[in-house]
Amino acid sequence: MTLEFTLCLASLFLLAAIGLPIAYAILLSAFLYLAVGGQNVGTAGKVLLDGLYQSFILLAVPLFIVAANIMNAGTISDRLLRFCIALVGRFRGGMGHVNVVASLIFSGMSGSAVADAAGIGKIIIDMMTKSGHYTRGYAAAITAASATIGPIIPPSIPMVLYALVSNTSIGYLFLGGILPGLFMGAVLMAMNYWISARRGFALEEPVPLQELPGLTFRAFPALLMPAILLYGIYGGVTTPTEAAAVAAFYALILAAVFYRALSLRNFYGILVESARSSAAVGLVIGGALILNYIVASENIPDLVAQSLVGLDVPPLVFLLGVNVLILLLGCVLDASTIILVIIPLFLPTCRELGIDLVHFGVVAVVNCMIGLITPPYGVLLFVINAVTRIPLVEIIREVWAFLGVLILALLVLVLFPGITLWLPRVFGYEA
Repeated sequence: MTLEFTLCLASLFLLAAIGLPIAYAILLSAFLYLAVGGQNVGTAGKVLLDGLYQSFILLAVPLFIVAANIMNAGTISDRLLRFCIALVGRFRGGMGHVNVVASLIFSGMSGSAVADAAGIGKIIIDMMTKSGHYTRGYAAAITAASATIGPIIPPSIPMVLYALVSNTSIGYLFLGGILPGLFMGAVLMAMNYWISARRGFALEEPVPLQELPGLTFRAFPALLMPAILLYGIYGGVTTPTEAAAVAAFYALILAAVFYRALSLRNFYGILVESARSSAAVGLVIGGALILNYIVASENIPDLVAQSLVGLDVPPLVFLLGVNVLILLLGCVLDASTIILVIIPLFLPTCRELGIDLVHFGVVAVVNCMIGLITPPYGVLLFVINAVTRIPLVEIIREVWAFLGVLILALLVLVLFPGITLWLPRVFGYEA
């Protein structure tokens, strides 16, 4: 390891530790590497622009962000919530089940855990706490846990980023995330039911079954979005990036024309907020492209692959080890940084050991999403704290049970690749 690379890593962790935004920390540490190594700082600009211009797929990220923000702004979220309440609100822990099912449905529209938690999540927390049946901490904790499903079921911004660094098919990654996302929802609902029964949470007043068809009809146009998205990609009608544009346009037509719930002023605010979110993601991607160039220059991926292959590590042991590492890193780093900077280091070894990159990608994204609710960093914990003013200590106290079952679900996904790969194989995927 060279002196300049050592300084790069040291400055990266130091700047991140003192609270500098991770995008700026990556960029500054990369510039330090180039300066100490005697390279032209213009190299960073060239690497960044080449990476962006050659990655048409990145255009899907701001488009999915726009679609999610439009969904949050209109009455679409309210209609989906009423549908979920009628569907599962009658069971023990009803509003907790509504929370999870709403996240499962909304995940097919946003692709972002933060959008899920800050948007529809805040509405459900208010409903859970106003009913008087749930504590503030519990409502916030299950909301944070269910929001992790958002980027697993397609569309998924983290999977787009993984496809960028691994050259893996986005279509097969999206398919691979469907069953794991449903499995995560099932384990969260099971834990919610067990806790609700143990604590004696009161039952909600059930919505009459005769009202379910009407609520389904009113929510049906919104429920169509995931189907349109998946049909566009797997039916050969659109590329994943074009599908993201279709999703944003469909959300706009739905909110502005069909539901008449979007004014020009609101739409302008949505575009401004989406631009800010996209710029924040873009800064991280730009910094990661430069850092990946540095890592490649230092030949780090090959060195890691050779050392692990030389140890004759079984594929399963390697997968378990990498997942433990990602879980630990998730306590202090955000998901985008792990996917763009850390995961590429292990891809050559995955290829050497014959590990399927679609399975590895889906498992890695699930792992990164679990990191979003892992103290002390836990981005989703801070997001919910910011939008609801529920004390962080109350949220953390309640989140451990859901964190535990999600880690068990992750272990199942690692041990049984068929759960992830079944749907891609049905649609013609061959490893």
